[in-house]
Amino acid sequence: MSSESQASSSAELPAYAPRAALPRHDQTFPVLTAAEIERMRRFGEIRHYKDGDCLFETGKPGPGMFVVLSGHVTITQRDGFGRITPVADQCTGQFVAEIAQLSGRVALVDGHAEGDVETLLIPPERLRALLIAEADLGERIMRALILRRVNLLQGSAGGPAFIGAANSSDVIRLQGFLSRNGYPHHLLDPATDKDAADLIARYTPSPEDLPLVVVADGTVLRNPSFSELARAMGMISHIAKGKTYDVAIVGSGPAGLSTAVYGASEGLSIAVCDAKSFGGQAGASARIENYLGFPTGISGMALTARAFNQAQKFGADIMIPAAVKSLDCSRKDGLFALELDDGDVMRAKAIVVASGARYRRPDIERLADFEGRGVWYWASPIEARLCREQEIYLVGGGNSAGQAAVFLASQANKVHMVIRGGGLGASMSRYLIERIEATPNIELVFNTEVVALEGTQEVGLERICTRSRLSGEESCADIRNLFLFVGADPATEWLADCGVTLDRHGFIITGIPANGRSVQALETSVSGVFAVGDVRSGSVKRVGGAIGEGAQVVAALHGFLGDTATPTL
Repeated sequence: MSSESQASSSAELPAYAPRAALPRHDQTFPVLTAAEIERMRRFGEIRHYKDGDCLFETGKPGPGMFVVLSGHVTITQRDGFGRITPVADQCTGQFVAEIAQLSGRVALVDGHAEGDVETLLIPPERLRALLIAEADLGERIMRALILRRVNLLQGSAGGPAFIGAANSSDVIRLQGFLSRNGYPHHLLDPATDKDAADLIARYTPSPEDLPLVVVADGTVLRNPSFSELARAMGMISHIAKGKTYDVAIVGSGPAGLSTAVYGASEGLSIAVCDAKSFGGQAGASARIENYLGFPTGISGMALTARAFNQAQKFGADIMIPAAVKSLDCSRKDGLFALELDDGDVMRAKAIVVASGARYRRPDIERLADFEGRGVWYWASPIEARLCREQEIYLVGGGNSAGQAAVFLASQANKVHMVIRGGGLGASMSRYLIERIEATPNIELVFNTEVVALEGTQEVGLERICTRSRLSGEESCADIRNLFLFVGADPATEWLADCGVTLDRHGFIITGIPANGRSVQALETSVSGVFAVGDVRSGSVKRVGGAIGEGAQVVAALHGFLGDTATPTL
């Protein structure tokens, strides 16, 4: 992941690394000139603080970006155990903020005045206006905000503490959730950390309760769901009563993020919902080398993290995790209604379905028993760590499978790439085929399928059996990690009551005239509901295609909203 792109949504301020250790210190901590501060004054208001006053507090929404006009602001880190660590000192001419201030998320650190302090406080909505109105200054600020989050992520500082075994499936599940959302966290081993050991003794958790998760205010969660963890951390908040958006986007993969960036930059009020994380399947790509404008390649996470930050810069509200249960298309009050899993209802004038597709689960007995315990559908550094110096099996013959195989080969002793067909040419880009063929520890196993999995509840996956589709011969090997990239099914079940027409595979049909009315190319059979990206029937299943459709649909949205114009609340 590139350094400027690891940052994403979450807390307010970073636990800055020691300045001498920062390779891009001047960009991370720029000092503003008097003229630059003067240009910023119209976006904020003067605030004074006395010695010891709190400017922002861990776990509470940050009020905005502080420009220090005089005095010093001390930054300290405070974890759920009450331990306080000095972090940084920000002085006159510097600004105190991090990427999450674009959306007013909660702080990860505390900030206190050291002596009398005068600041210019720029709230999130005015900060976004500053970034757009003052382009050259905005570029420097935006880069610093991103780099500060990068320092926080790389230092594994701040965020919740996980207490449990590093190879636990639930530790990996929660680490993956926070990592894919660009949120820092750290793991404590009760065998070496006294606070962690004391907490285990106090709560006496059962195996099902682990990991324990300690958030900044000291709250202890027992093996929480994504939603429970996000609520405790302040990652998401309830929708304001009476709030109406121009466009609600379901899904924050490349297509959804593209729609958000282009729509918000053109003045539409945008909300984006996703059940897990931004990036979609593209976020799992270790390196994309055929995306326009990146001749040296870029990871899927880096590309989509940039888009995620860009959408927030233009004011899009991105809600993660927020799973959509159903869509009410009756429009009794002229608005669509999305029911979310927490009971909230989001109202919007138009809907863009960008929910993508989920990796298919092959029909293998006991597959569910080993999901998260040796069977994986994602190849991130977290999963790769578990495969170090092991032999692994990877099933699939598409680009996602190829990218994962090359990435995992850098960690594993050997990657057995199992393909049902007799070759890769029909399903994989040529550059990836050449890369795989040039990687000595990747073995291609054609005309073969996985037929059985063996293991125990305590250990997880231990053995895999395969069968030749030509001879029928079966063979088994002691393998503890299996990666599956075997096609995808559309995520459209939540549309069941809306009347959107699907094809026989469940993908959304667009651009076909319905009930005598003309239909835009990306519009569904329901007026005002559009579909982009992998979820759309006939779409090109490529990142570039998804991003292009996200840009294209904005023009259609303007047309639809212009025909049904009503004031936005």
